[in-house]
Amino acid sequence: MPSLNPVSPSQSLFNKLRFRTPTFVAPTSFSNSNSSLESSFLPRRVPSALRFKKSTAGISTVRMKTVPLVSATMAEKSKKRYPGESKGFVEEMRFVAMKLHTRDQAKEGEKETKEPQEAPVAKWEPTVEGYLRFLVDSKLVYDTLDKIIAKAVFPSYAEFRDTGLERSEALAKDLEWFKEQGYVIPEPSSPGVTYARYLEELSEKDPQAFICHFYNTYFAHTAGGRMIGRKVAERILENKELEFYKWDGDLSQLLQNVRDKLNKVAESWSREEKDHCLEETEKSFKHSGEILRLILS
Repeated sequence: MPSLNPVSPSQSLFNKLRFRTPTFVAPTSFSNSNSSLESSFLPRRVPSALRFKKSTAGISTVRMKTVPLVSATMAEKSKKRYPGESKGFVEEMRFVAMKLHTRDQAKEGEKETKEPQEAPVAKWEPTVEGYLRFLVDSKLVYDTLDKIIAKAVFPSYAEFRDTGLERSEALAKDLEWFKEQGYVIPEPSSPGVTYARYLEELSEKDPQAFICHFYNTYFAHTAGGRMIGRKVAERILENKELEFYKWDGDLSQLLQNVRDKLNKVAESWSREEKDHCLEETEKSFKHSGEILRLILS
C-alpha cells in the first residue's frame, strides 16, 4: 500500500545525495608549472637515502637513512701532496729553497734579482779584503753550528755530529794561509755576529726552524757555494782552491748520509712542524745573503 505520508522536496533531494556513489575523475596530466598537487603530494622520485619501513599498524612509514657527509674541501686537503713530499722531507726543503733563487742562480728560481750578490757571479767585482771578511764571518757561523750540534739541547741534533760536512777546521787552515801571505785577518763583522747569535737562540727553543738553517747552510755551500769559490779564485786568487771547498771522502755520499738523517728526524714531525721548518727558509737566505755580500765589499 502506498505511503500516506507526503514527501517534501528537500527530503527527496537528501535521499538522492545519500545513496549516490561519488565519482572521481583522475587528471590526465600534471605540469610543474600549473599543478600544485604534484609538487605538494606526488613527488616524482623518492630519494635513495629514504627507506620504507612497515609499522605495526600496517601503515608504511618513511625512515631517513643516516648518510655521512664529508666536506669536499677537507677530502681534497687530506689528499694534498706537498712538492717533493713523496721523496722525503729534504726534497721539500730543497724545493722551497730553489724557488727563492733567481733564474740566473737556478733554473727553478722565481725570485727577481735585487741584491748585488744575486747577480751572475761572472759580473761580480770581488776583492781579497771582502773575501776575507766573508770567510771570517762564515767560520763564525760554522763554529756556532758545531757547538750547537755538540751540545745537542734537543736529542735530534746529535744525529748530525761528525757528518763530514763540517767546515770550521778547513776555514781555519784557509785563514792561516792568508795570514802567511801577509793579509791581516779581520774580526767577525755584523752579518756573521748577528746570524750566529740568531742560530744560538733558535736552537734552544725551535728545533724545526734550526734544522732549516742547518740544512741550507751546509747544502748550499756544497752546490752554489763551490761555484762561487771557483769563480772568485779565478778572479783574485790565481785559481787557488781553498780548503773550504774540499771534503774528505765522497761528497755525494756524505750528502746522502745527511739527507737520510734529516728525513729520519722529520718523520716524527707533524705537518704543522714541517711547514714551520719550511717557512724559516726565507730567513736562512736573508742571513746567508748578507754574509755573501761581504765578498763584494
